[in-house]
Amino acid sequence: MPYSPLRLAVIMASTREGRFIPTITEWIAKRARNHGDLEVDVIDLAEARLPDVLTFDPTPDAVTALAPRLDAADAFVVVTPEYNHSFPAPLKTAIDWYHAEWRAKPVAFVSYGGISGGLRAVEQLRQIFAELHATTIRDTVSFHNVWGEFDAQGRPVDAEGVNAAAKTMLGQLSWWADALREARVKQPYAA
Repeated sequence: MPYSPLRLAVIMASTREGRFIPTITEWIAKRARNHGDLEVDVIDLAEARLPDVLTFDPTPDAVTALAPRLDAADAFVVVTPEYNHSFPAPLKTAIDWYHAEWRAKPVAFVSYGGISGGLRAVEQLRQIFAELHATTIRDTVSFHNVWGEFDAQGRPVDAEGVNAAAKTMLGQLSWWADALREARVKQPYAA
């Protein structure tokens, strides 16, 4: 198989007004671009505007428009806050609209929130992605009490620690993305 860069979709899960997610997404997208041979596509669910109600006849234009970007991805990083011990509803909507686009691909998480750092949301997402035959990466990056974790320029206060965590996570994600892409090319995944 000819070598080509891995395609990484970074998904912004929060659509709330005044959201903090652009700061964290910009940080992890930069880390991913500097990590190695990754082509990064940032998908903002606020811009995607997927409908809440699942109706497939006809498939809504917003759903059709996002599908090729998800399908083209070899791997995903989901950036998510934790709302009420869970993840945002627009993320569940995005997950539910698609099936084959997630299948046999790795998913990593960058979470944030209060004292738990979004880790309760991540644990729920692991169960959902398993149902879609996606492989979740064990190591995550989480920002606890996030509002004090970035300076005024959007840089992490503990840059050394979180950059090291991101490097580990992205290394694992790249390994799985490469292995699963090769497997999908060799033999289609049986779902």
